[in-house]
Amino acid sequence: MKKKILITGGCGFIGANLCIHLKNLNFAVDSIDNLSRRGSRYKLGILKKNGIKNYKFNIEDYNKLKLLPRYDIIIDCCAEAAVEVSKKNIDQVINTNLIGTLKILNKAKRDKSKVIFLSTSRVYSISKINNLFKNNNFKNKLKVKTLIDEKFDTDSPMSIYGVTKLSSELFIKEFSYAFGLKYIINRFGVVSGPLQFGKEDQGFVSLWIWRHITKKKLNYIGYNGLGNQVRDILHIEDLCKIIEIQIRKINTINNKVFTVGGSRKNTISLNNLTKICEKVTKNKIKFGKIKLTSIYDIPYFVTSNKKITNTYNWKPKKNMFDIINDTYKWMINKKHKIKNYM
Repeated sequence: MKKKILITGGCGFIGANLCIHLKNLNFAVDSIDNLSRRGSRYKLGILKKNGIKNYKFNIEDYNKLKLLPRYDIIIDCCAEAAVEVSKKNIDQVINTNLIGTLKILNKAKRDKSKVIFLSTSRVYSISKINNLFKNNNFKNKLKVKTLIDEKFDTDSPMSIYGVTKLSSELFIKEFSYAFGLKYIINRFGVVSGPLQFGKEDQGFVSLWIWRHITKKKLNYIGYNGLGNQVRDILHIEDLCKIIEIQIRKINTINNKVFTVGGSRKNTISLNNLTKICEKVTKNKIKFGKIKLTSIYDIPYFVTSNKKITNTYNWKPKKNMFDIINDTYKWMINKKHKIKNYM
């Protein structure tokens, strides 16, 4: 019998990719998405073409949620993910990211479903990450020394967004202790690839690519405006693959927390991202400098995949060039449609 899977936020970038990936593997997949974000209706069309049903309502509406059929596994992708936005729309972020997850947990408890939760690297302490670079003027590219793993400090501050995701993690663990819920928590960092629009609140990699395609100006923001911040990037296909593996093994491997990212292999500064975008798009654009650094920004994040690699024998297959090139090809092919959602 096919495993029945419910994906929350199924018309988002990660959710839609997961829906399609798992449907192609012959899982029975449904989605919940309220279609409030620009671009979600475009992805809804893709889901429909793949025979995936979407239930249109807010995730925190338990009266509607409880009427859905039972699922073997619920994958909770639904989130208001923009860190800076979380300062402005606090109630919305809490309702979606925390209250919504609590409602999912109530349904999972009732139906004896397992839960795979997509958390975030932003649960880690901003101040402790900044302390890795004390007295650094950020005039040069930051060297990859510390790989951040599950044991890294999660003390505040971490952003309101980060707090909602860490709080959700704690509730998942409490439901496991109290009701026997089986779960996996994945703390993903930056993810990019096809189906990600080049908007400011949807990932800086796709933003960089789209601005190079359209020849529009960008800014290096924070840390003296020099573009030396460093991140590791994960291709959406590699994310889908590890979720697939976790689904297949969840009866024997569960109740664990993982950091998951591109790791050292896919680490890049903003300056180097610009160089690859220029190479792929064959366009150069103007850059401004904004020296002021947001209280929520961090200069560096590179994931340690040691635990998840040892557990599942999984490593990212796509490199940084693949990520940019695959996203670029999708954007060029769908350029006329993407413009409608920018």
